[in-house]
Amino acid sequence: MTISLTDVHRLAHLARIEIDAGQADDVRAKLDAIFAMIDQLNAVDTAGVVPMAHAQDLCLPLRPDRVAETDRRESYQRVAPAVEDGLYLVPKVIE
Repeated sequence: MTISLTDVHRLAHLARIEIDAGQADDVRAKLDAIFAMIDQLNAVDTAGVVPMAHAQDLCLPLRPDRVAETDRRESYQRVAPAVEDGLYLVPKVIE
């Protein structure tokens, strides 16, 4: 895929970047090189390759799923400025 100078100027306008003709030609050449690399990657046959989340086959150590802290809701609400029916009351901030 190649990109035209018109496309480069349009992209620059959308990105709110000011470029002159010389810079536009340089950007076009760089974008063409990027698209060539993308074409190379797309040409690789990846049929049968299983997607992976990490480059190495790692397993994180698991721990038992159990409660480690006690429920301290009552002690937190005792020191709160305003509480009603177990909920914290806060001042209205949107008019």
